[in-house]
Amino acid sequence: MNLKPQFFDKKGPVAKVGHEEEQSAEKLAEGLLSRIPAFTTRPIVFVCIGTDRSTGDSLGPLVGTLLKEKEISPFHVYGTLDDPIHAVNLADKLEEIKKKHFNPYMIGIDACLGRLKSVGSIHVSGGPVKPGAGVNKDLPEVGEMHITGIVNVSGFMEFFVLQNTRLNLVMNMAKAIAGGIHTASRQLPVKPSFTALKWEIEKEQMH
Repeated sequence: MNLKPQFFDKKGPVAKVGHEEEQSAEKLAEGLLSRIPAFTTRPIVFVCIGTDRSTGDSLGPLVGTLLKEKEISPFHVYGTLDDPIHAVNLADKLEEIKKKHFNPYMIGIDACLGRLKSVGSIHVSGGPVKPGAGVNKDLPEVGEMHITGIVNVSGFMEFFVLQNTRLNLVMNMAKAIAGGIHTASRQLPVKPSFTALKWEIEKEQMH
């Protein structure tokens, strides 16, 4: 969990969407697609960070679990309720992902605390997310871009606040994020494979 919104990339959020807004999925998808390189051949991997041992910090694994139930090709997802990615195993999980996928374009997903008026909002930003930055934990940065959801208010007894965050809010935010990623997966321009491209060239030559 990233406790402080000021740890976002200096460029600021590409998209700031309330989880209850109309067309939230489309707005989040637009924010994602504006950052993902068009026609990329790099595998796109979502790294959902958090633990179900804390209600507020369960946003990441809830998103991962919801995405596993959807068809989101060409995206890949790691971090679910069954197999969470958290402070203890984060470094090892990142190494596993890099071994499994060549030069992955990683997108971190994490919960954070912020201002009262921002609770329930979802940010899509360039640059990595740094889990644990707000509590001085030395954890690896994650992603070339990131999605963060503000689940509660920061500034006082953060861990207690996380434990007492409403699951209903976190679940609804997770659904909005998963919906945005699913929408983006259907809109992402995919570069044709070499085999398909070769076949198109051969057809042109036949004519």
